[in-house]
Amino acid sequence: MARHVVLYVVVHQPRRLKLPAQPIPPGARPRDIARCLFDEELNRHYFQKAASNCYHPATALFRRLADEGLCLSIGFSFSILRQAQAWDQELMARFQDLVAHPNVELVGVEPYHSFIPLIDLPHFVKRMQWARDNLHKIFGQRPQVTDTTEMMMSDAIYVALEKAGFRGALMDGRPWVMEWREPSHIYHGCGNLKLLTRHTRLSDDVGYRFSNRGWSGWPLMADAYAHWIKETAGDVVLLAWDYETFGEHHARETGIFEFLAHLPGELSKRGVDFLTPSQALDLYADRAYHLPLPPWGCTWAGEGGLEFFLGNASQQAGFRLMLSAYNKALLTGNKTLIDLALWLAQSDNLHTIQWDGRSGSEAEVSAYFTPGEWWQKLGAGGILREMQQVYANFLKAMDCLP
Repeated sequence: MARHVVLYVVVHQPRRLKLPAQPIPPGARPRDIARCLFDEELNRHYFQKAASNCYHPATALFRRLADEGLCLSIGFSFSILRQAQAWDQELMARFQDLVAHPNVELVGVEPYHSFIPLIDLPHFVKRMQWARDNLHKIFGQRPQVTDTTEMMMSDAIYVALEKAGFRGALMDGRPWVMEWREPSHIYHGCGNLKLLTRHTRLSDDVGYRFSNRGWSGWPLMADAYAHWIKETAGDVVLLAWDYETFGEHHARETGIFEFLAHLPGELSKRGVDFLTPSQALDLYADRAYHLPLPPWGCTWAGEGGLEFFLGNASQQAGFRLMLSAYNKALLTGNKTLIDLALWLAQSDNLHTIQWDGRSGSEAEVSAYFTPGEWWQKLGAGGILREMQQVYANFLKAMDCLP
C-alpha cells in the first residue's frame, strides 16, 4: 500500500492566434509582426475568466493547505507568467507567495508549452536551462525536477533533460508505457535522471471525471479518494493536474474546492503523507527501477500518445508549418523572429484542432479548448483554414524584412 503522495499542478494559458489571419504588411519589423499573429485581447479575456474562477481562489486554498502541512509542487509556463505580469499583478504576487512557502517546490516546464522537444533537442536543452534561470529570478527557486510540454517524454527527451542538468523529471504512467510495472515507484531511463510517473487513473478521476454525473464514481468524495490512494500498490503516488481543474474545468458548484480542502485530512487519517518531488527522490531514489522509454514519445494528453496532437491531417499540416516557420526563422538569425516561431510552435495550436474528423470524449475536450469566438466567426472549416494562413503569413513576412 502507498505511503506517500506527491501533488503536482501545472499552470498554463496559451498565447492564442489572431483569427481570421491578419495580413502582415511588407517590410513590417519583427516586433510589429507579433501584433498580426496573436490576439492579446482574446488572451486577456480568457486569462481574466480563469483568474476569477480558478487562479485566485485555488491559490488562496493551496496557500492555506500548505500552512496546514500540505506539500505541493507547481509548474508555470512563461505564457501564463507573461499574462499575469501584464494583467494581474496581485495574482503574480500570490503565485510568488505560494512558491515561497517551504512546503512548495517549483517544477520546471518548457517555457512556451511548445513542441521544441520534437523539433530541436539541442535548443530544447538550452531552453530548459534558460527557463530554470529565469524562474529563479522570478520565484527565488531553481527547479531541480522538471516537467516538459504536456508531460512529453521519450528516450531522447530523457537524455536532453539529463544534459540540461535536472535531477528528476515527471512523465505520465500510462499502462502501455509501464507494461507490468506500477506507476507508484521511482524509475530511471538510460541514465541517472530519476522519473516520477503520474498515476493516470487516479489523476484523471479528479482532472477529467470529477464533475461527470455519468461516471460510476460520481460524486467523488475525499474519503473515498483517499482510500483508493492508500490501497494503491507501491511507494509514492504522483497525482498531477492542470491548475485549471479547480474552478475552471470543474466549476466551484461541483464541490471541487471542498474536495481539495478535505483531501489532506482524509489521507492523514490513513497514514499517507505528502512529499515534494525532491523529497520523494531523497527517500526512494536508491531503489529506483529501470523503465525503458518509448522512442516515439508519450504524453499525458488523450490516450497518451503523440497522435493526440498529430493524429489528423490538419494537425499534421500544422506541424509541418511549425517546422517550416521555426527553421526559416533560424536561418534569418533574428532572435525576435526565432522567439515568434517558438510561440507559434505552442502545443495548444494543435490541441485545439484535435476534433477535426473525430468524435468522442477527446474531441469534446479539444473543442472545449477552442475559443468560442472562433466557432462563431469562422466555423470548423474556417478555423482550420485561417490557422494555416497565420503560419503562411509569417513565412512570407520573413521574405520582406527591412
